[in-house]
Amino acid sequence: MAEKRTGLVPYEYVCTRLRVRKSKLLAREDYLRMLNMSIPEITRFIEETQYKKEIDELGTSFSGIDLLEIALSWNLAKEYQNIQKIAPGDLKRFTQSYLRRWDIQNVLTILRGKAQKIKSGKIKEILIPAGELDRVILDRLLKEESPERVVEALKGYSMYPVLSKWLESAIAEGSFAHMENALYRQFYSDLIEEAMSGFKGGRNYLDYIRLEIDMINIRNMFRLRADRIQQDAREMAIPGGTFGVDEFQRLVNREDHNEFIDAVKSRIKLRPLLDMLETLRQEKSLRETEIELIKFQIQEMESMSKRNPFSIHPILTYLEKKKYEIINLRALARGKESNLPTERIRGFLVI
Repeated sequence: MAEKRTGLVPYEYVCTRLRVRKSKLLAREDYLRMLNMSIPEITRFIEETQYKKEIDELGTSFSGIDLLEIALSWNLAKEYQNIQKIAPGDLKRFTQSYLRRWDIQNVLTILRGKAQKIKSGKIKEILIPAGELDRVILDRLLKEESPERVVEALKGYSMYPVLSKWLESAIAEGSFAHMENALYRQFYSDLIEEAMSGFKGGRNYLDYIRLEIDMINIRNMFRLRADRIQQDAREMAIPGGTFGVDEFQRLVNREDHNEFIDAVKSRIKLRPLLDMLETLRQEKSLRETEIELIKFQIQEMESMSKRNPFSIHPILTYLEKKKYEIINLRALARGKESNLPTERIRGFLVI
């Protein structure tokens, strides 16, 4: 009788499984085909892929874009939960910490929904219980009657101090933007602290976290410059990457576009990013610019995975590519529902 294996699943096994899962993600050609489909046709198309179980389960209760939206949310949550189950040791720890970003998104979605008096059932449809706050906890939060009660129910969680500090002003202003900025600043600060705490694989984790911080900061610079709003931009800067908070503000305030590109490039050491930033001198819409930056980030993650095939990098790469698959499918469905031109829908896809 063969001896049963016990203990942690080897890194090699988990990373190999994730590469197989990544190979099953929708290809660029699939999206180009779906651009010429209706919502029912898109639903039937993806039902032949890894979304079949969710579509079959929900098909008796929902239809149209509601069926597609909820099936995508369920599938993403289940996939992220499954990855946490198979990840061994420190990889599990880093994965779980990284996925707590969904706690921020879910709590903000609930707070905004409560503030706008949206029914709990509609809010629940778009939640992704992939972080520390599982479906049971999120259901309890949905039962609370007001944003204040939701925040009080989170006492004891790491995000509570930020939530309680910013709630009053968020309700008074009718905007949770400042709270959101503060939550993500804390989130990335916690990730950096964990990556530097001496756990195996922390260096690889830190490399990716700093890449992500840089890409978020660069995207935010372009966004703020496009908005041309004269304000203190420093609260939108996430510390821990290449750009300091004051430096972020100075770059945003650069009036000449070419001088801005030159100043950003002068601080970058990553050669592929330097080349990509050079292409952004050309006249492009904000959306086109953001898509290019996101695509670069994913490509760089792929490169990290190849350089470190048995590390946290293959896991993070799959998590991000899976996330953008869901974002792409939602953009397709919403664009079709709004009768947007095909080329305009294509402009929202990260492919």
